[in-house]
Amino acid sequence: MEREKFKSRLGFLLLSAGCAIGIGNVWKFPYMVGNNGGGIFVLFYLVFLAIIGVPVLSMELAMGRASKKSTAMAYQILEKPKSKWHIHGYVAMLGNYILMMFYTVVAGWMLFYFFEFAMGNFEGLQPEQVTKHFQDMLASPTILTVTMVCVVVAGFGICSFGLQNGVERITKWMMIALLIIMIFLMIYSFTMPKAAEGLKFYLIPDWKQVEKIGLFQIVTSAMNQAFFTLSLGIGAMMIFGSYLSGGKSLLGEARNIALLDTFVAIVSGLIIFPSCFSFGVSPDSGPSLIFKTLPNIFTSMAGGRIFGSLFFLFLFFASFSTVIAVFENILACNMDLFSVSRKKASFINMILILVLSIPCVLGFNLWSGFQPRGEGTTIMDLEDFIVSNLLLPIGSLVYLLFCTTRFGWGFSNYRDEANRGQGMKVPKWIKGYVTFVLPILIIVLIIQGL
Repeated sequence: MEREKFKSRLGFLLLSAGCAIGIGNVWKFPYMVGNNGGGIFVLFYLVFLAIIGVPVLSMELAMGRASKKSTAMAYQILEKPKSKWHIHGYVAMLGNYILMMFYTVVAGWMLFYFFEFAMGNFEGLQPEQVTKHFQDMLASPTILTVTMVCVVVAGFGICSFGLQNGVERITKWMMIALLIIMIFLMIYSFTMPKAAEGLKFYLIPDWKQVEKIGLFQIVTSAMNQAFFTLSLGIGAMMIFGSYLSGGKSLLGEARNIALLDTFVAIVSGLIIFPSCFSFGVSPDSGPSLIFKTLPNIFTSMAGGRIFGSLFFLFLFFASFSTVIAVFENILACNMDLFSVSRKKASFINMILILVLSIPCVLGFNLWSGFQPRGEGTTIMDLEDFIVSNLLLPIGSLVYLLFCTTRFGWGFSNYRDEANRGQGMKVPKWIKGYVTFVLPILIIVLIIQGL
């Protein structure tokens, strides 16, 4: 069966960026900025995105384009005879399933909040009522199950129509809508009374924050965020490389994806921090910033119902674009391994993900007594730890070693594939950096994550 291809380069860029753009950009990034000193964190984040994220992303894309296979089969095509690199392909595939066991549930939260704001159910609520609204949602297995089912069924429904007719077509329009909504919200937030104070905290590095928080804490947090924002390590990006022709070089494409991903993260902050400072909300409110803190801002501002609805629609599009992209990777792995049709793979995996997502749903209510990572933690915390702290960084280290050492595919093969086509090239001198320095940076990340 002939390999599917993207209809357009824009489709590839928007879909790949859509995979990278997710909860990490619009939920995690703003509170990481708030907790780590504002502008100084953003500065380090951008540096690490360029020196860690982009090179590893180009390697995943190169492995995909060279093998024309999903993560489950790419190693078999590229590895030397009798080597065992392909074992990681199955681990990476497993990582996609574990990620979707909780990501589909959180995407459902965004969907629920969009409808709640659109229906006017937040109007007139006091801060303690807004907090209770979030707690009531988590306490309801019905709400969490229904919204999760909507996300899973819609995601596999879109994927079942194929790469061009389903995934590319829907994601392209969704990403364009996401960017338009973001720009509107950003402009609106600039008109708020203390927008300038929020922007100063967010964009201007303040070295006093280093003394207050600690340089090591800021640097490792920025490295962590730059790394995880691109969804590297489980082959979620490799699959899009496998659908590419050789028209453009891959370091340039990796840079473009990183730029789009960063644009969304930065603009999220441009929306959130002017709002926080204008309405007296602490920017270091942590993970609760989105669901408990920001709704208070929306309920107290003119036009808050519209602003809140659009904000959570934007969050839903960001998370749902990742869901579609990872579902596509899961389907491609199944089609490569078992030679089943796309429609059949979509149906089987839809049932599988629906069942696998139930523990995360129940972990907030009926099974809340099970606290796998200590007091106050949930099943989702365990699933997130396995993916974010183990499978993503260790997987990226495996891809990196495979692409740079003579025991794997090797640096010259990676470089030849990445440099095929027009655009930014991988220079020869980078070999020392990606072979010796970059693995150490990733090992530091893994140790810190544990």
